[in-house]
Amino acid sequence: MRTAGLEVALHQPIQVRAFAAMTLRRAKNDRLDAQLIAAFTALRTDTRAAPDPRLRACADLLCFIEQAEEDMVRARTRLEHQADPRLRRQIERDLARAKARRDREILHLEKALRLHADLGRRLDLGRSVPGIGLRTALALVVAMPELGTLSREQATALAGLAPFDRDSGKSHGARHIAGGRARIRTALYAAALPASYRWNQSLVAMRERLTQRGKSHKQTMIACARKLLIYANTVVQRDTPWVTDA
Repeated sequence: MRTAGLEVALHQPIQVRAFAAMTLRRAKNDRLDAQLIAAFTALRTDTRAAPDPRLRACADLLCFIEQAEEDMVRARTRLEHQADPRLRRQIERDLARAKARRDREILHLEKALRLHADLGRRLDLGRSVPGIGLRTALALVVAMPELGTLSREQATALAGLAPFDRDSGKSHGARHIAGGRARIRTALYAAALPASYRWNQSLVAMRERLTQRGKSHKQTMIACARKLLIYANTVVQRDTPWVTDA
């Protein structure tokens, strides 16, 4: 559609359903649904830029890497519950093959990104943040091309790492995260654990502080993942690598 010169708008189904409820549209059929979507689209003033065509093949590679990682998780789970030595050896071979596939495609994806100077630069900027390794940086470049053009609040909301309040009057509910890009959130959450225990001293201090305040391990890791994203967004925005305080 974009190649034909048409402007494309993408809506989340929950947005259209909420608009239908707001306008008291209860009837539903294909014709009415089309009218509803058209009416909702007419109200939207924000349009999403066309995806970078250079990232399409890279997105496929990232998806393959994620599938290989899922295979690794399944193999490890089977290994934990298998006592037969012969079957364990088979599962271990499956695990080794999945890991080799994952590692091979990570290198291919890095090579594909480095064919373009700006994408390679973004990759290096992300990796300059202590705790963000190659795998996480690849996910940020491919699955979050908006990185560096957003505010910290927009970036964390886009990744589904922004906590939402649940307050009403004197009642204060627990804050929670929801929605967002799961593949970015998953990559950052996986990076947050080693980063907050070893690689990033700012996150080490943050984890210890939150733990002392009684926060759960999951809450602490989500906060560290959010902070990693803020750091990555900042270095890309400034086009300056991370500088560790002396």
